[in-house]
Amino acid sequence: MRAYTNKLILLGTAVITAFALTACGESGSSGTEAPPTGAASGAGCAPIASEELVLLTDDKNLQNSDNIVAAVNASKSSPALLAAVDKVAAALDQPKLLALNKAVEVDRQSSPVAAQAFADANNLTAGLSGGSGDIVIGAANFPESLTLAELYKLALTAAGFNATVQQSTNREVYEPALERGELTVFPEYAATLTEFLNQKANGKDAPAKASTDINETMTALKELGTGVGLTFGTPSQATDQNAFATTKPVAEQYGLKTLSDFAAKCSGTASVLTGPPECPERPFCQLGLKDTYGIEFGSFFQSDAGGPQSKTALRTGQATLGLVFSSDSSLQPA
Repeated sequence: MRAYTNKLILLGTAVITAFALTACGESGSSGTEAPPTGAASGAGCAPIASEELVLLTDDKNLQNSDNIVAAVNASKSSPALLAAVDKVAAALDQPKLLALNKAVEVDRQSSPVAAQAFADANNLTAGLSGGSGDIVIGAANFPESLTLAELYKLALTAAGFNATVQQSTNREVYEPALERGELTVFPEYAATLTEFLNQKANGKDAPAKASTDINETMTALKELGTGVGLTFGTPSQATDQNAFATTKPVAEQYGLKTLSDFAAKCSGTASVLTGPPECPERPFCQLGLKDTYGIEFGSFFQSDAGGPQSKTALRTGQATLGLVFSSDSSLQPA
């Protein structure tokens, strides 16, 4: 699974409340102990083991607008470059992103092969021109980022650029390289990058500038980007943001399709939340579920951020609801 745990950390501001200490117990609770004093008083929904996991819709927009967007070194930007990356953005929506990720992570195609098939199916390279010179496209160290970079490469090559892909590690490494012009363009996530640049410029405790509205987030991102020599393409409809899943039997037994459904039917002592250690203290994880939806849990099962541990906790009946990512190709809508 993608090395992507920084998404939750960068988007969250550490806020510790009495709820986090009472509804979950201490971070690292096994999820099998009796609920601590002060836990939710409702019956809740006990976990039901199943290999089938389903995403619950975030119908009150708890998560920020992490739409995929091209981040570009402003000194190397051009109309031809932006037209190429914008054509990729226009072709991407959530079902297509899920299909791309499935092709790579489940069907075991390489990122270049999956990208070429997508380009062929979506007429991605037609009508692009006006480019010249070398373009270095960056990619982070997880499959989705590399596949997106390969899509940029196909479009930019069709526009006339000499485009290559260079894989990097994490945002702390590749973002400064983008500022310096060592990388020309990078597939990014609007809200996450906004908060990264915000904290870089204004400190770790800076008030958040990203929001659930992609237009507001992009306005903040463009302002922050101007200060460090970055510009941006048009955001796509596809997102990769924090999301929450349960098993299909839980969803079917209680009629769950949205997080509001979960709040109405499953808030209570039998319900177990799973996620990374910081989840009980993060406004985009347990605190947000409480504040936005009114969901309380009897206990917390420590796992990871959207990776194999969180999904295993759900599949083996150790948790009722788990933090995942919205572009995880192994998940389906409820």
